[in-house]
This record gives sequence, structure tokens and C-alpha cells, in this order.
Amino acid sequence: MAGHRMQSRQVFTSSVAVVALCLVGWQMEMAVADVGVNWGTISSDPLSNDIVVQMLKDNNFVKVKLFDANSDVIESMRGTNLEVMIAITNEMLASMAASPDAAAAWVKANVTSHLGTGGVNIKYVAVGNEPFLNGYNGRYIDATLPALKNVQAALAAAGLVDTVKAVVPCNADILSDNPYPSQQTFRADLAPVMLGIAAALKSTNSPFVVNLYPFLNLVLQANFPIDFAFFSGFATPIVDGTRVYTNVFDAGFDGVVGALNNAGYPNMAVIVGEIGWPTDGANYANIGLAQKFNQQLVNHLESGVGTPLRPGKLEAYLFGLLDENAKSTLPGNFERHWGIFNFDGTIKYPLDLTGGVTGRQTSLVGSKNVPYYPHQWCVLKTTADLSLLPANLDYACARADCTPLFYGGSCSGLTLHQNASFAFNNYYQFNNQLQAACDFQSLAQVVNTDPSVGTCKFLIGVRPGNSQAIAPPESSSSRSGASLTVNWQYLLTFLSTIIYNCSQLLLFP
Repeated sequence: MAGHRMQSRQVFTSSVAVVALCLVGWQMEMAVADVGVNWGTISSDPLSNDIVVQMLKDNNFVKVKLFDANSDVIESMRGTNLEVMIAITNEMLASMAASPDAAAAWVKANVTSHLGTGGVNIKYVAVGNEPFLNGYNGRYIDATLPALKNVQAALAAAGLVDTVKAVVPCNADILSDNPYPSQQTFRADLAPVMLGIAAALKSTNSPFVVNLYPFLNLVLQANFPIDFAFFSGFATPIVDGTRVYTNVFDAGFDGVVGALNNAGYPNMAVIVGEIGWPTDGANYANIGLAQKFNQQLVNHLESGVGTPLRPGKLEAYLFGLLDENAKSTLPGNFERHWGIFNFDGTIKYPLDLTGGVTGRQTSLVGSKNVPYYPHQWCVLKTTADLSLLPANLDYACARADCTPLFYGGSCSGLTLHQNASFAFNNYYQFNNQLQAACDFQSLAQVVNTDPSVGTCKFLIGVRPGNSQAIAPPESSSSRSGASLTVNWQYLLTFLSTIIYNCSQLLLFP
């Protein structure tokens, strides 16, 4: 997909024309040409759509990717000209594959209805999301290609074949284990379906979409060199013939290009559907490394250098815009902390989305008019009966989010009292600051003094949409909370973390 290219400016003698032209040029320079962003909505207290859309505008994003086809979210972008990718969820693939009529009905309800003059600029329909992950145990392998073909046929029947493209975002594990990008092929068990998908994409001149996660390479692969995850250079690069790879992004991207080349599709466009770095919940998941990676990534994308196999501008969607506090932690405790903004739209770290290519440093713009709850927190009483604490901690963490408390998290160095207070407060904010949500068998109380400690921020919740906005708390941070299955293993892991942290404080005061 062609990006928005910088255009030259003609010099006029009229001072009025010069001023007007400079203003237009400034707006063009501020646009983020080929960097889009994923807008996920799996949150217990999501920001209202109008606040998020304003954030997208304020930060000059021109491309946004969704994970479903929520009508209210899509309609919130009506008239904005934001280029939008909507999605069919994995759970819907079987019905889309089984029935062309179901695909046609879906396209009519979720694509056609939003188009038209002044409508939503829907550019892509994602048919599933990473449907071939090993963790799915082949559940979606048989349905994905037929679903793609039926959606393509439905788009064609609606007269949209040239304007709306159906794609299949894939994880990088679709590739073989060959370390050399130019020699890459699709995984043997997936080769038939991947070749079918590539052929279907070519038939409609659609791009191949792949999600790349250098963070996961670092965290999940033993002895993975940390320097290879970033763009600062690597002492022992991958040498593939005349091509040299000093970072895993280029190697992963070109692995997909190589697989397509070797499958007979050398000219197929490749888009990175998701890429980012989390800020909490695990080792290496912190603000410093997230800022480093995302800034280097944006600089790399906006430089126009490209990769050894695909020089030139690359297109990618940052993952993601906001932290999502209700996501499953099955992939890891970091899964709720991928946003470049906190759950409430406040800024986590500096990030220049122009990549510095314009010569003008830019800064992120946070959310506006967010309706926070009052500045009050729920904490453990100093006189609490600690014999009641384990069961209540289990209850709170199973219904909110304690991922920052675990090893590697931003709150992993707290005392027992602070651990309990963090868990209780998270549950309290998760439940809209209801008085009954700060009781815990009389162990807890509401206070008006912020109990945040160092990097560990005690959040304040956000009211539902259309509520009256009040000033944001000074310590706003990542909001986390989700329904987890209550089990003793979770409790024992949590208590082990507390004991470990307390022992470290005693050994190394």
C-alpha cells in the first residue's frame, strides 16, 4: 500500500501564500507516513471512542487496525479519513468458511454499511488473527483459506474488490526454522494452506500481513542476544550471501519475503500488522526498553532504508495504542501492557512518531477530558488481621490485575503491606470505587493520599463514557484488571513472589 509521501513546496512571492503553504507543509510533515497503530478494546474501563479518535488525530496517525468489527468503534471514525482495517475474529472463521451467504451478510453489515460519501475509510478486512499459532493446535487451519475466499467473493459481489482487501494476519511461526531469510519457506505442516492463501491474495492484489515480535524472541528463546532485538547493531550478524542482518526485525521481515519469493510470489507486498514492546509484567518489559525499541523502530521505518530484500519504505502497525487490562495473560503477564499510552491515554514515555526525518522533534499527545473517578485509593489497614489476607488477595487478584507485582514487574519490589494494598486498590478501581469493593473482611480502607511507590503506580479508574471529566491524577499509570480463574496455583505463585521480594529486602536493605 502506498504511503503518504512528502511533497515538494513551491515558493511564492506573496507572503500570504508563503504562510499558508508553510502551514500545509507542517501538517504534511507531522503525518506519520507508514506507521499505523492497533486499537484494542479489551479493557474493563475503556476510554470513550471519541477520546480515542481524538488521540489518533492529535498524534497524526493515518492508519488504524482493529481486532473486530464493533460498529460503534468503526462509526466513531466516520468522516475522519483514517485508513481502517477491521477484522473477522478467529471464532467466526468456521461460519465464514462454511457459508458464502454468511460472508456476504457479514460484509454487508460490517463493511458496506459504513462506506459511502463521508463514511469510514475501510481499506482492509482481516480474516482471523494469527490463526495458525501453535497454541491453537490446528483449530483454524482448515477454515482460514475457505473463509478468506468467501470474504473475497463477498467483497467482489459488493463492488469492493478494488478498494477493500481481505488479508490474513499471520504470526512469524508460519515459517520454517531456516536461519537464512533468502532460503526461508513456509512451515511444512502449513505449506499447502499458506500457498493457497498466497494465491488468493495475489488474485486480488492484496498484501501479506505478518506480526513480528522481537520482544518475544528475547523472552522466549534461551540465549537470544539482546542487541539483536534492537536496531543499534549486532557484533555477530546473520550473513545471508551478500546480505547482512544486524537486527531480528529485518531478518524476520525478509524471512517472510524469502518464503514468498520461494513460493513464486516475489512481488507481493508485505505489511507488519503488529509490532511493539510491553512496559510491564516481565523481565525486559519496562518503559526504558519499550521507548528504545519503539523509537528505533519508527526511525528505521521512516528512514526509507527498508530491509536487504525489500529496500524502501515499509508499512507497519504499532502494537498497540493503549494498555488493555482485560486481556488474557496466557501468553505472559506482559500481555496487558503493550500500549504506547497507559490505559487512560496518558503518555508512558517520549516517542517521536516522525522518526526524526522531518528535522522537527515531535511529542506524543495524550488523552483529553478523561472522566476519572475521585482521587482516592483502597489500601490494607495497618491493624489488619493478616491471617485473613491470603484468601482476600486471591479474591482480588483473580478479579483484577496483579501482573505488575510478579517478578520483573514495576511493582515487584513491594512489601507485604504494599502488595496487598496494590491488589485491593486495583480491585476497588476495577469496580468503580464502590464502597463495598474496599472491604475485604474489614481488612481495607479508603484513603485520599496516593500510596504509589517509586515505579509502582496505584491507579485511579475511569468512569464510563459520557461521564463528566475531572482532572487526571498525577500518578496515572497502566490500568490492569481482568477476570481470571480462581485457583490455588495462582495464590501460591503470588505468595511466593511476596516472600521472595520480602527476603530480598531483608538480605539487601
